[in-house]
Amino acid sequence: MKSALQILFLFLGFLTARADEGMWLMHFLGDATYKDMVRKGLKLSKEQLYSINQPSIRDAIVIFNGGCTGELVSASGLLFTNHHCGYDAIADASTVEKNYLRDGFWAKSLTEEIPSKGVYVQFLKGIVDVTAEIENGLQGLEGQARAAKLQALTAEVVKRSTQGTNLESRVIPFFRNNQYLNFLYERFTDVRLVGTPPESIGKFGGDTDNWEWPRHTGDFSVFRVYAAKDGKPAAYASDNVPMVPRRYLNVSMKGVNDGDFSMIFGYPGGTNRYETSFGVRLKTDIENPAIVGLRDVRLKLMFEEMKKSDAIRLKLASNYASIANYWKFFDGERKQLLKYDVYGQKRNTEQAFKNWSAGKPEYDRLFEKFEEAYDEWRPYARHRVYMNEGIFGSPLASFAISLQGLERALTRKPLNQEEIKKVVQSISNSRKTFLESENIESDRNILAATCRMFFHDIEASQHPDGFFSSLQSKFGDLQDATTFNKYASSIFSGTFLLDNEKWTAFVNAPDSTTLRSDPAYSYSATFMRNYARFQSRSAAFTVKNNDLSRLYVKGTLEMNKGREIYPDANFTMRMSYGAVKSYRPRDGVFYDYICSMKGVIEKYKPGDYEFDLPANLVEAARRKDFGPYVDPKRGDLVVGFITTNDITGGNSGSPVLNGKGELIGLAFDGNYEALSHKIAFDKDLNRTICVDIRYVLWCIDKLGGASNIIRELTLK
Repeated sequence: MKSALQILFLFLGFLTARADEGMWLMHFLGDATYKDMVRKGLKLSKEQLYSINQPSIRDAIVIFNGGCTGELVSASGLLFTNHHCGYDAIADASTVEKNYLRDGFWAKSLTEEIPSKGVYVQFLKGIVDVTAEIENGLQGLEGQARAAKLQALTAEVVKRSTQGTNLESRVIPFFRNNQYLNFLYERFTDVRLVGTPPESIGKFGGDTDNWEWPRHTGDFSVFRVYAAKDGKPAAYASDNVPMVPRRYLNVSMKGVNDGDFSMIFGYPGGTNRYETSFGVRLKTDIENPAIVGLRDVRLKLMFEEMKKSDAIRLKLASNYASIANYWKFFDGERKQLLKYDVYGQKRNTEQAFKNWSAGKPEYDRLFEKFEEAYDEWRPYARHRVYMNEGIFGSPLASFAISLQGLERALTRKPLNQEEIKKVVQSISNSRKTFLESENIESDRNILAATCRMFFHDIEASQHPDGFFSSLQSKFGDLQDATTFNKYASSIFSGTFLLDNEKWTAFVNAPDSTTLRSDPAYSYSATFMRNYARFQSRSAAFTVKNNDLSRLYVKGTLEMNKGREIYPDANFTMRMSYGAVKSYRPRDGVFYDYICSMKGVIEKYKPGDYEFDLPANLVEAARRKDFGPYVDPKRGDLVVGFITTNDITGGNSGSPVLNGKGELIGLAFDGNYEALSHKIAFDKDLNRTICVDIRYVLWCIDKLGGASNIIRELTLK
């Protein structure tokens, strides 16, 4: 049995950065961390990494479209990000006749660049610590009262800090609501598609290779940020000009070696490294298996339709890719959490905290209270997943429930006709977007399958009252899948949401009776009203868990006072550092630090959905026509490499930099053996998968013929 001292050392090692663990806030970069970076190969000063007054690397890094990272690579606003980050914009620009997803696209001049409707980038302009102000306003509050007051205080900070400016503000909590920082951004909304490889390059390997190494995917796309002639953000206009960034990244042609220093800037979306053992157990027992099972069914039903024609595939491509990307993650995360006994690790950490906090009234019975909160919520956790991923996994059901606001407007007394008119117009606009991506066949099958899964997998006491008995009396035996198929068909054939003539008649004279009797709306509203019985439990659990977690992390910071500790990722700009590094995932297996064109051709399967390739790539590869992008040591084109950097979702598209701050690749994936990384970083197995910048340039130049793009770059 471990002694208390041994457990304490385990605890300290877990929460402070080990090996290459840590997503660091640049403006709070500690001296010890910076010195470690220099020791491992960094050649830049702190001010060259992050500076308020002088151009620095941080000025070249942007939030791309609210969920990814991008980087500026030229003095004319040229931007690199991942193919999967630009996927929606590429799909929107595509038609059956001009299918850029399938064929790729390269603008040979500014006039050929395609406006990307709805796409935006955000530049970080400043960070202000508002912890004292927020904490003063929260004194003595807890639970729902604290949460409500925090929302009001945050709104005040946002209003004050943006008034009279063109900036946007986000007040973000750190260390589980023990610190608050105000991030100020400048948003550019005129973003245009410059280039993309064919999907057979940008998604090469598909779901089979997702989260796997070696991975031979050319996951990149190219955009340009435009501004008004005065350099300020502006809505799209034909006379807008390429923006001139304060800083852009130079591109290294040198390549990488095993052990080379690597650094990644970007916007990691979320980690939960301070999660308790109770949270880990909930994920492995209930949440992840439910998500994986529901997504698996939806993907299979969509794919069956996508195989039938290019038009259907194009229509469903974006939604399918979004669902698929994290289907495999949730499955792998659960397996790795179990394999490496993260639950046991957390229990050791919690025991260390108990030993330290003994006799401190503020932390009395902290973990007993955690256990009580989880025990109360656990019976309802699967239900919440089945609502989000199951019932509303049907696009029709998801759209239908958006009409709840209209029902409220139609039943409010007295009627406000102006309000009703506005709600109807908003819903009509949303309906157009919904119909553009709707495939009735796959959606009908999804609704039938997920409704059936809800019946079988959710306790009968949590079912909507009378719903399934009514379904049985009208459509047949509930043990028969045909029953649910018949029910789904009746919804799709009877709803006015899919019938333009009936929809027009309804919006011209909307009334609550017609809305409530619509089969699609009735289905969605029935399940939503039923879930409302349990929402108070969900809200109570969330508030209680947040309060307890805040105390836990507060104590953690006290325990580690004087040490440099990084906060959980929360989609704020971070830097991680590590090294290009091979690894051994299990006995007898060795993974090299790079993969090359040789492996691409080995995987090539003509006509295969995941492993087909463009003819010009195959031809150039077989001729070894790699030009200046060839790796001289290998006599081959390096396609990707791996590093030990600590990243997570949101880092997609992040620049991978060498010690001089030069671009050597784009981060786009992680490895299967370390999919527990959101909760527990594995110092031995964690790897970030990156597309080599030389492969990016080769695709642009040799395959796309877009030498104009290459000429914009500063190559080193």
